[in-house]
Amino acid sequence: MPRKPRFTLPGVPQHVIQRGNNREPCFFAEQDYVRYLNDLEESAEKYACDIHAYVLMTNHVHLLVTPHTENSISSMMQALGRRYVRYINHSYRRTGTLWEGRYKASLIDSDAYLLTCMRYIELNPVRASMVAHPGEYRWSSYAVNAQGVDSPLLSPHALYVSLGKEDATRQHAYRELFRHHMDNQSLHDIRNALNHELVLGRSWFKDKVEAMTERRVRLGKPGRPTIEDVMGEYHLDTD
Repeated sequence: MPRKPRFTLPGVPQHVIQRGNNREPCFFAEQDYVRYLNDLEESAEKYACDIHAYVLMTNHVHLLVTPHTENSISSMMQALGRRYVRYINHSYRRTGTLWEGRYKASLIDSDAYLLTCMRYIELNPVRASMVAHPGEYRWSSYAVNAQGVDSPLLSPHALYVSLGKEDATRQHAYRELFRHHMDNQSLHDIRNALNHELVLGRSWFKDKVEAMTERRVRLGKPGRPTIEDVMGEYHLDTD
């Protein structure tokens, strides 16, 4: 069965996830995280992608990306994957694949979900019980977005910039978003859209994307759910 094409609209953010093969680690030491971020920065610049948020977990990666061309994200992820896999295989004298198939991505209705998606990404280490607070985890964008740590990798989205006229005001407003846990409905909506590579957004936004792409953006096809649907939903429950 041919792979269905991803939803890609230049200027519209996407939530991207890529997993280690068989859920095995894709980072083994501190220098691996550093290398991945360096490769990500170079690939994002080369292929016209703005990175708004990220988290590097032990065996998977989340990115929030706005592409500037139709092929920006796919080109960035292919280049990044090749460079990083070569580095890992050479460093650890291994062979074979590192990633589990192709990355998954969902289109984001930025006005309604962008900040929620940023929180989802940066709270991953907290949900995984690795840290008690996102600021304690080194390998995410929280320190940049919430605490003002300088990073050439990140490009602030206009909605994030609108949180305040000055950096300190903006960062304070962003930190306030983390005072409460994310509700279960938001978690479900994000995971469901990402798992099925659909659209995370309000009804009118989904209607707009359907009209522009001439493709369905909602679940609800006739018949029983496939094994891929069921297993995919299970796999994303803890991310």
